[in-house]
Amino acid sequence: MSLLKLQNGSDIRGVAVEGVQGEEVNLTVDAVSKITFAFKQWLENKMPSKDLKIAIGRDSRISGEMLIDAAIKGMSSKNVTIYDCGMASTPAMFMTTIDDEIDADAAIMVTASHLPFNRNGLKLFTKKGGADSKDIKEILDIADNLEDNNYTVNGRVENIDFISKYSKGLVNIIRETTNEEKPFNNCKIIVDAGNGAGGFFAAKVLKPLGANIEGSLYLEPDGYFPNHEPNPENKEAMESIQQAVIDSKAELGIIFDTDVDRAAVVDGKGNAINRNPLVALMSAIVLNDYPNTTIVTDSVTSVGLKTFIEGKGGKQHRFKRGYKNVINEAIRLNEEGIQSHLAIETSGHCAFKENYFLDDGAYLVTKVLITFANLRKSGKDLGDLINKLQEPFEVREFRAKITNSEFKQYGLQLLDEFGSYINTVPGWCLEEPNFEGVRVNCADQSGWCLVRMSLHDPVLAINMESDIPGGCEKIEKLLMSFLNKYEGLAFS
Repeated sequence: MSLLKLQNGSDIRGVAVEGVQGEEVNLTVDAVSKITFAFKQWLENKMPSKDLKIAIGRDSRISGEMLIDAAIKGMSSKNVTIYDCGMASTPAMFMTTIDDEIDADAAIMVTASHLPFNRNGLKLFTKKGGADSKDIKEILDIADNLEDNNYTVNGRVENIDFISKYSKGLVNIIRETTNEEKPFNNCKIIVDAGNGAGGFFAAKVLKPLGANIEGSLYLEPDGYFPNHEPNPENKEAMESIQQAVIDSKAELGIIFDTDVDRAAVVDGKGNAINRNPLVALMSAIVLNDYPNTTIVTDSVTSVGLKTFIEGKGGKQHRFKRGYKNVINEAIRLNEEGIQSHLAIETSGHCAFKENYFLDDGAYLVTKVLITFANLRKSGKDLGDLINKLQEPFEVREFRAKITNSEFKQYGLQLLDEFGSYINTVPGWCLEEPNFEGVRVNCADQSGWCLVRMSLHDPVLAINMESDIPGGCEKIEKLLMSFLNKYEGLAFS
């Protein structure tokens, strides 16, 4: 198998262990050794005559330690120092390249985000940030063309507890900004880590700041994820932290995904602040610090969110799905002289210009905690900051698998024909500007719909919202009258 099949956009992902019927292992220890050998070679090509320093960490997956060993085997050589950070978060691994003491040239995180226990993968970083899809392809091309390797074992490996140092940095930011040593004395704040790598935040960040963390859930790492999917977009996961906030009478709840590059929160009334409300909250926080800035979001945000951001004096730039897409677009805007301090997806990926445009769930929560501390002094809650956000009455999302072997061409042709179809529907018109798929304003149903291709899979994704009861049903009926013509679609 070509290792290129393991590419998933700007990540590398595959099946690392058996345990799910029909899913054969393809991210083997040999594959990981080859990929990290190729990564080392790719770095050497960019930094010739330099002794490299590479940091590596993992989340709680059952295959993590095995793949760390394989990765170290691939990178080991006399001109490479490897820092084994053990259990860590994805953003913490990037920060090893910024840290004055470690000053790593590159970093690797062994993770597959919120995917099931049998999956795993690699996220690669340099001092410039996460590798993009072009970089990943180059590295996998090198790995694919390697002959059998006799790996050396004379590289230097140091075990370090970087997550503790990273946590202290977050604590210091909160103390310096609030001007308080323990701003959360007599305050209960709980964390749901979903048995991922985010359990550190309760003990290493919240507790030193004075918070009572009793009632926190699933802080212990367990790579089988027995309680719920560690994913702020997952309904069961959000209900878990909402109920925990209510049961424990907490003032704030925090939930992370497996590798802590995404997060969401719950206010003291048990209201979930994720997806559109999370984008609104982070926009309000950023616009307080950087008035009039442009907020780059993904493509599935609501009409009410645009109104909310503009009401706060900002501008929304609705772009594409994919955390690297929104981040790269924000960077591009800044390079063109358009001020953009926030790139955020409804999935919970959130990157600030002030934080290297790194999608860091723990930093997102740090910004929330600072705002929460200030609101609390005046008897207010986070919900008060976004109470003017108009949310849709109905939301629907479904997918259709494209069964045609030429799925990209098939999907693009379908989208082109859908663009023509909407001209035949009374009250429907194209949204402008639009950067992904076909987004339609559906005036007669007081809503909108978006039909787009999945970023990586042979899947057609459909989102819709309406401000009136039954609106989504009417939109879906009109959509299906078009989509049912296509035999190459299988709906779920």
